[in-house]
Amino acid sequence: MTVRFVTASGTEIGKTYVTASLCAQLRARGRPAAALKPVVSGYADAAARESDPGVLLAALGRRVDADSVAAIAPWRFAAPLSPDMAARREGRRVDFDSLLAFCRAAMAQPGRDLLIEGVGGVMVPLDERRTVRDWIAALGAPAILVAGSYLGTISHTLTAIAALREAGAALDSIVVDESAGAPPPLAETAGVIARFAGGVPVVPLPRSAGAEWTARPAELLDRLRWP
Repeated sequence: MTVRFVTASGTEIGKTYVTASLCAQLRARGRPAAALKPVVSGYADAAARESDPGVLLAALGRRVDADSVAAIAPWRFAAPLSPDMAARREGRRVDFDSLLAFCRAAMAQPGRDLLIEGVGGVMVPLDERRTVRDWIAALGAPAILVAGSYLGTISHTLTAIAALREAGAALDSIVVDESAGAPPPLAETAGVIARFAGGVPVVPLPRSAGAEWTARPAELLDRLRWP
């Protein structure tokens, strides 16, 4: 079984697009796949199908209903804020130990590939002390870092790489997801990031404006050197 944690250099970068695409490609190759989106902000029951957990369930070929969403996304918050802020508004908190236990239970199930999608960027706070980076490091799952191709992404991405390495988190690969209307050329941006990535594979991911995960860039699994 292969486990990967999908994180990003910031929010609204393309984590769900990449995660859903990988789920669909694994299924297309006859490989059992599972995905988690344990923590999600900006969630509304009325828009479950369009939510990140809803998209992942669709990519897995599963029904999108209250039970299936709860099974992969136990910590759901209404406010589109960092999890610590969104939880506080509801008188709740993300219990870090429970979060790790939830993920580890899924990681312990054999016979399938597992993708764990984070929330926001690498350094987004989960509670009073821990960030997504701490979550990744504690699980020990290699991370796929998703970055955009917008102007400024190189600094953001290299900062995210440094943050992960400082915490001892394993970085498996970097996907540079093409940002809509970004002036810098995608391949050139990915090439600059690769120079500073220390040999980690850097995959430029072109996509037309508004493309959904159903476009399924067929080469992504192979370019990420999926085992």
